[in-house]
Amino acid sequence: MRTAFITGITGQTGSYLAEHLLEDGWNVHGLVREADPRPEASAAPAPTLHEGDLMDSARLGELVESLEPEVVFNLGGLTSVAASWSAPIETEMVTARPVAVLLDACRRLSARNGRRVSFVQASSAEIFGQAEEVPQRESTPIRPLNPYGAAKAYGHHLVGVYRAAGLNASSCILFNHESPRRPETFVTRKITAGVARIHLGLESKLRLGNLDAVRDWGWAPDYARALALAAERPDDYVIATGVAHSVAEFVALAFAAVGITDWRSHVEQDPAFMRPSDAAIQLGDASRARDVLGWSPSMDLESVVSAMVAHDVALLEASDA
Repeated sequence: MRTAFITGITGQTGSYLAEHLLEDGWNVHGLVREADPRPEASAAPAPTLHEGDLMDSARLGELVESLEPEVVFNLGGLTSVAASWSAPIETEMVTARPVAVLLDACRRLSARNGRRVSFVQASSAEIFGQAEEVPQRESTPIRPLNPYGAAKAYGHHLVGVYRAAGLNASSCILFNHESPRRPETFVTRKITAGVARIHLGLESKLRLGNLDAVRDWGWAPDYARALALAAERPDDYVIATGVAHSVAEFVALAFAAVGITDWRSHVEQDPAFMRPSDAAIQLGDASRARDVLGWSPSMDLESVVSAMVAHDVALLEASDA
């Protein structure tokens, strides 16, 4: 049985990745902090969880050494661009530094046991910043605009360094990907949860920041599947749908899912939610992932948004039952 070790296993994409690997017969281990929520027990195979912290380099190295995984998937770290501005040092410590620790641990493990050890980094479209070309591809210059993007850029470059040195290392440059498992601290889930509350008469307004930002949004389980595929073919891969939408379009789709067409009367722009700098257009070209990995997205944005809104409406209705 193949063994995988996942950091960020309790997050949106990490949880989908764990489920995908378990369904394929993998032995899955995950890093969790003491305060992290634990998945509910079920009859289905479950990952083995190990307490630790991304800032504890010794613990990370020990886990890779003792578990002897065939693949290490690094999805851990701070994932909020907005939060990275208020915590830039912590962002570096938990998003950038562990990449070096885990890559070195994989290299040492491979040298010790004489077999291939793969590493897959969950990179981000934020590494491109104000990109000079649209769409962005693997060769697009890396010019981050925020601390989160800078931390991800460090990890992305380091993966390339270790790959050139012989490690089976891949970096998946993930564009925005959503699901009902997104926390409400992210604008997409804030929108769908807010629309659900307005639909049920619990609130009347949704307060948002920049409605003009353009993003390439996909379905999170698809992106988890891409990470698994990348373990077999070391390289850099843009993972994206190739279709861009504005935040305003996302909002319109969310309201349309509950039958509200006059969405602007329910939305207020709040300067408090504006970022110091924001990439105008993020749009990815996933041609390499399609051609090399055989990967493609399974859902369009309307379907993703509808699934999220339906989930949030059901949650609220269940809480009132």
